[in-house]
Amino acid sequence: MRMSTSMKISVRGHLLYAYTGGKPFNPAQPTAVFIHGVLNDHSVWILQTRYLAHHGWNVLAIDLPGHCKSEGPPPHSVQEAANTVIALLDALKIEKAALIGHSLGSLIALEAAARDSEAHPGRVSHLMMVGTAYPMRVSPALLDLSVSAPFKAIDMVNRFSHSTLAPPPSALGPGTWLYGGSKALMRRVLASNTLVNVFHTGFKACDDYQGAEAAMPLVTCPTLFVLGSADQMTPPKSAQSLIDLCGKPTVVKLPAGHSLMTEAPEGVLQSFKDFLKP
Repeated sequence: MRMSTSMKISVRGHLLYAYTGGKPFNPAQPTAVFIHGVLNDHSVWILQTRYLAHHGWNVLAIDLPGHCKSEGPPPHSVQEAANTVIALLDALKIEKAALIGHSLGSLIALEAAARDSEAHPGRVSHLMMVGTAYPMRVSPALLDLSVSAPFKAIDMVNRFSHSTLAPPPSALGPGTWLYGGSKALMRRVLASNTLVNVFHTGFKACDDYQGAEAAMPLVTCPTLFVLGSADQMTPPKSAQSLIDLCGKPTVVKLPAGHSLMTEAPEGVLQSFKDFLKP
């Protein structure tokens, strides 16, 4: 019998897509929620999600609303996206969850963990922030290009996001061209919503977010920062303000650019495995 690798959950009146790593949802297991960044989708977590799904975790690697396989309007702010993550936990009656986010997704995970700590103390067991920064400023020129010339902006983002041409075999397979694959993904995500420019919306949400200084001290669970030493989009030093505000930080730096999950897949996975050990 063919096992489903995904599920759709009714969240805030719309169906939210989540990749599950090929395993059915088991309420008795802890859950890991993966949140992607701007113009990405669930697929950027391919190695990390597959591993956890086959080692005792429920995996929910979501497409944000209005992106690819998820319905509804795309979130216009970090806070709005965090509300969706909390509503997802509520919808599935999840008792324990690790929140894992990359770039914009890291801010969403942070905001969700902070808000949920008051309503459901202890429900968020771990917070994992990959390729993060605060403030996560986007240059006015890039914001403008995301509207006026989005393909040119995609090319620019990819030049700044990668520090290598091809990933290790454990990511996407030998010979994979990171620049080309990432550009194709971003173009596909942009084309998935014909009503709203999710490129500009995502960048604007990053640039506008000012809640981390209030949110980080509210997070009571252990927090992992996974940073790329060659990251030009969110340089490691840009995460220091969050690390300083964090009560229980663990910091891992990997030889990678902004696309850590494909440039340093084994390193990212190992940092997750070490951090999630009981």
